[in-house]
Amino acid sequence: MNDQDTIGPMMAKIGADARAAATVLATVGSERKHAALIGAAEAIWENRMAIMDANAEDLVYGEQKGLSPAMMDRLMLDEPRIRAMAEGLRNVAAQADPVGAVMDQWDMPSGLNIRRVRTPLGVIGVIYESRPNVTADAGALCLQSGNAVILRGGSESFHSSTAIHQCLLTGLKQAGLPAASIQLVPTRDRAAVSAMLTATDHIDVIVPRGGKGLVGLVQREARVPVFAHLEGICHIYVGATADPAMALEIVLNAKTRRTGICGAMECLLIDWRFYTQHGSILIDALLKAGVEVRAEGDLAKIAGTTPANPDDFGKEFLDMICAAKLVDGVDAAIDHIRTFGSNHTDAIITADDQAAAHFFSQLDSAILMHNASTQFADGGEFGMGAEIGIATGKLHARGPVGAVQLTSFKYLVTGDGTVRD
Repeated sequence: MNDQDTIGPMMAKIGADARAAATVLATVGSERKHAALIGAAEAIWENRMAIMDANAEDLVYGEQKGLSPAMMDRLMLDEPRIRAMAEGLRNVAAQADPVGAVMDQWDMPSGLNIRRVRTPLGVIGVIYESRPNVTADAGALCLQSGNAVILRGGSESFHSSTAIHQCLLTGLKQAGLPAASIQLVPTRDRAAVSAMLTATDHIDVIVPRGGKGLVGLVQREARVPVFAHLEGICHIYVGATADPAMALEIVLNAKTRRTGICGAMECLLIDWRFYTQHGSILIDALLKAGVEVRAEGDLAKIAGTTPANPDDFGKEFLDMICAAKLVDGVDAAIDHIRTFGSNHTDAIITADDQAAAHFFSQLDSAILMHNASTQFADGGEFGMGAEIGIATGKLHARGPVGAVQLTSFKYLVTGDGTVRD
């Protein structure tokens, strides 16, 4: 389906159907949403072979497109990842329903009782690349928060996303919920993205999840409000008092566990005093693990490193590559992160609690960590069951966006014949 004349009407119908479904979901009981999510989880596991067969087609397509190894890793689904996807749906289902929750309540001298309660956003559009598990995560979180969702997966994950979406539809059907609650755009045509970005009558918020090119496009062209992070340029600063064994373990995990996720470390900052005491142990370990270390200054003298270019700092590699430099104290690290960071996730490794507190207070990243790997920058690891993305803006949602973050609020005001003087 690539006829430009068909995209507009198709997307308009998808939007209208989503709006109608959102009206139902806003008042549906928690039990039915729970049933839909559990049914979808069971369907995903029961159909795991079909999902992996569909994923095999996508992997061939990805190779033909020349995707990087990191992007191919994002795309790949195996049985453990499918099990994790199903478990993510169960985790979301187990959470308290945020819709209708009373956030605050107070009485006024006028006699009014005022409650602020959570309410769904309405219709959410999710535009994503590569990772087909986003189909399940986004569908589940939007449903749990009472929102209808329109999913537009990447062309490289088309078959996988379609197979997963069918399982979500199974759960919706079993629970008696509208099929339009979770819709997948059935085309690779980029015109569908443009239609979503301007669908102000049908979509309340857009969530882009992908690389700099996609997110930048969405932020430039969207007429619909956007929850987004542009890049995950995550830093780790190894302070002067850091335990070397701890630093070694955290740095290796942060860079090498999965290089293609937005929480992967992209820049290592080492305090001069740590380097003086412990030498090149961190750089040597990264090199031994197969990481290309683009180093500046004295670190560039270490055998096996690659001299850094200026644009290596402030770059999201999403690969077995990282930038590295020495800094003189925590304030120098903070200055570097302010200059080159993306306000996503930054970490300090130190035994000095005062230095950690200073790091936390002086930086404004959505997630700041002390003595922990940046790979924990994930909604599931934050107890949200899953995430629809990590928002680095300062309005509405920030950090991992789970079901609660996909709600707004309204005021419910009760009087007793109360009139204003």
